[in-house]
Amino acid sequence: MNRIILFSPLGGTDPIPQTNWRDGSMLHICRHYKPDEVYLYMSAEILELHKTDNRYLYCLDKLAAAQNRVMKYHIIERENLKDVQLFDRFYEDFREIITEISKTMGDGDELIINVSSGTPAMKSALLVLATLGEYPVKLVQVTTPLKKMNEHKHEGYDVELLWDGNEDNEENAENRCHEVKCPTLSQIKQEEIIKKLVRVYDYKAALEIAKTLSIDATKKYLPLLEIAKARLNLDLSKLNSLVKTHNVDFIPIKSEEKQKFFEYALNMDIKRKKGEYVDFIRSITPILLDLFILILQNECQINIKDFTTEKNSILKWDKMKLKENNLGIDEVLNNKYIQKGGFRYDNVSSDHIVPIIQEYSSDIKLKKITEKLRKIEEIIRNPVAHQMVSLSDDKIKNRVGINSEEIMTLIKKAFKYTGLQITQKHWDSYDAMNAKIIAAMG
Repeated sequence: MNRIILFSPLGGTDPIPQTNWRDGSMLHICRHYKPDEVYLYMSAEILELHKTDNRYLYCLDKLAAAQNRVMKYHIIERENLKDVQLFDRFYEDFREIITEISKTMGDGDELIINVSSGTPAMKSALLVLATLGEYPVKLVQVTTPLKKMNEHKHEGYDVELLWDGNEDNEENAENRCHEVKCPTLSQIKQEEIIKKLVRVYDYKAALEIAKTLSIDATKKYLPLLEIAKARLNLDLSKLNSLVKTHNVDFIPIKSEEKQKFFEYALNMDIKRKKGEYVDFIRSITPILLDLFILILQNECQINIKDFTTEKNSILKWDKMKLKENNLGIDEVLNNKYIQKGGFRYDNVSSDHIVPIIQEYSSDIKLKKITEKLRKIEEIIRNPVAHQMVSLSDDKIKNRVGINSEEIMTLIKKAFKYTGLQITQKHWDSYDAMNAKIIAAMG
């Protein structure tokens, strides 16, 4: 039916205060929202004023005539209501009234509630009802013309004179209505859950919950959750597209070619933090191969592609290229595997790169780091990759002598030799991203 319905308690400054000759809150909302029906809640004191001079309906009739429309009025009389500061009284009464109004509403109807008129107890009760989220309502607040508390004055009240002198009747008068964004308890609880999920890097679950909330409530942070999810999924194409679209700066490495290595390493660290130790260990082999290849190029000026062929993104040693170069890499590899019958020139692995780094780098720390990482991969990664196992941090330490955090520390140290200029701030970028998501939630 697309009706606009207003529920409004009435206070001492309704309909027009004598102190400033401008609309009171109820009249001002009616002026700008043009409700089809108005429910006016009157305490004993307000009801007496209404019966004295009909001031509320008089002003509403004048406004409706000026706007060339009709308003239907419902007077809610509370002639015994004199304790207007008791919250409990209003909470129950307002709840019953709004329930009854809601029963009359159809699709497309909108209920507006005035939260500026009435006593503090009335306003608080209405805000609590909105927070509980039982009814879909729009809360409207009206600022005073002087931006401070209005004075109440009823002696000598002349409604006709006040209407004629009302400055809000003038063309281009200021609209002082403001819609109050009051989150429901359900929304508050859901957003607290989202924050907890973000802190433990479960962006998929956080996003699913966020999608159940209103668009207005999530518009500031929903795109950030989409970005975080794409990032954790290592969907770098989507990630970079979203980052560009929403103009955010979450990603420390901008070059997609180099980005994939570092984002993969960050992804490993998230697995470790979440206690997903089997997945953490299984992810070692891909990162070590790429990491060692970067180190080989940056520290030893040896480009692996000069000695390999590539098919379906898999590098395979090229025997002819190795034997024709004068660096002696072919000899290094054959010496490494002499007890196994010599080098087989198969797919490139981290085990192949370590002896080359050992031969061509003069950095003793680097040699120890790469050798230790390769040893860890050999001891624990291969059994985990091919068996159904349960793995704890203690079991990792029992097998290789260090725990998952210490393994990650070794990987971080190895990244210092890649030329990617990685800092601790870069390693903390997921937590920085989480902080921005949570900050956007308010």
